[in-house]
Amino acid sequence: MRALSIAATGMNAQQTNLEVTANNIANINTTGFKRARAEFTDLLYQAERAVGAPSRGGEANVPEGAYVGLGVRTAAIRNLHQQGSLAQTTNDYDLAINGRGFFQITGADGETFYTRAGAFNKNDQGVIVTLDGYEVQPAMTVPQDATKVTINETGEVYATIPGQVDPQLLGQITLANFVNEVGLEPMGGNLYRQTQSSGDPVTGVPGDPGFGRIHQGYLENSNVDAVKEITQLISAQRAYEMNSKVIQTVDAMYGTVANNMR
Repeated sequence: MRALSIAATGMNAQQTNLEVTANNIANINTTGFKRARAEFTDLLYQAERAVGAPSRGGEANVPEGAYVGLGVRTAAIRNLHQQGSLAQTTNDYDLAINGRGFFQITGADGETFYTRAGAFNKNDQGVIVTLDGYEVQPAMTVPQDATKVTINETGEVYATIPGQVDPQLLGQITLANFVNEVGLEPMGGNLYRQTQSSGDPVTGVPGDPGFGRIHQGYLENSNVDAVKEITQLISAQRAYEMNSKVIQTVDAMYGTVANNMR
């Protein structure tokens, strides 16, 4: 019976659904994390009776056909890039984006990555880096004798130097936008990579049209909603149980047929 394989695809789909939801919950406190959602599509259909075929030779076509679906498959796991809430940290090197845009990061091999997690710091040379030591683009070095670093909403970075009346401008943080944010490839470590689906990055100054503003001393929380995720878990569990019930029913039917043949 086809019902066995059809129900099996349903169980596999709900297993994926559970794994995606579990990852969302696991990252509920991950800075800048964007929750994901599993998207499904139906599989091929097997025609028992083609729609539009003549009922008998020379007569009118049948108004409806008979098509049996063969199950479900995972079409995509979509990252939802809605804004997360901002949490105050008072750390001068913690930055949050309120609006669209990504910080640009230089990876170990020189490749550019993108992130919403603005938990930055200085390395041993005073360069502003991520928690994993990757440089923030454009690269900026904080003077060793700086007593305070100030970053305004438009991304200008200033350092207060003893003996200088005016703060020293260190550089300008820029943000990157993409036509299709969901097309970015998640790399782990709060990083995303550009793909053909995301399109090329468009860089700009924070606060410009289409770009968010930067808030110093804040971090963006994950956009995971615990209530929604628990509801999704319950829904996936019930769907898994129903598909399992189909398999049990088919097995019982096979058993009945086998007993009647003895």
